[in-house]
Amino acid sequence: MKMEAFNDRNVSNSYFKVDIEDYPTDGWGKFKRVVQRTFRGELFVGLWVVLREMIKFDIHTIQYPLEKMPIGPRYRAVHEMKRLWESDAERCIGCGLCEKICISNCIQMDTKIDENSRKEVSEYTINLGRCIFCGYCAEVCPELAITHGGEYENGSDQREHYIDYNGMLTPLEMMTNGTQKEFEGFGAITPHEEERVKKTPLSY
Repeated sequence: MKMEAFNDRNVSNSYFKVDIEDYPTDGWGKFKRVVQRTFRGELFVGLWVVLREMIKFDIHTIQYPLEKMPIGPRYRAVHEMKRLWESDAERCIGCGLCEKICISNCIQMDTKIDENSRKEVSEYTINLGRCIFCGYCAEVCPELAITHGGEYENGSDQREHYIDYNGMLTPLEMMTNGTQKEFEGFGAITPHEEERVKKTPLSY
């Protein structure tokens, strides 16, 4: 491309003028301008659409909190601690990988040795005020013990909102009913895993 096209500064041919009325200077002219800009045809069209939908009584909105939208299986909400299906025991082995990989440093864990010389979790808390719900703790867990659930209503009146181990652990009533939901996100068991896995490592 030649430089003449860049040096030509005459761009008046590509512009067109918009027909704009002169601004009124008296009070009556200003009042008429306000009325004309306020009561336009689009306003009554919008009011008619709203009135028509109100008369139908066909409610399209979700009646929250009585009704809630379904949450996707990979949605990362408040954490949950799972149990083993074989023995209803806790899956968490106290390895501490979730505490080490937590980039916001919101997981605090403490373990002890029980009477069977096995490591068990004595204290486990998550500061939900600092948690960014990245999902690293659920992804790094070797036993799929800690996962994310669908409970997203975790509002609190304090900045430091903690959730303890017993609050995250699956109740025994859910295990007896067989209603424990497995996490289907990253690191979860594939749908055809039952055909390959014959016995879990912690089937005690």
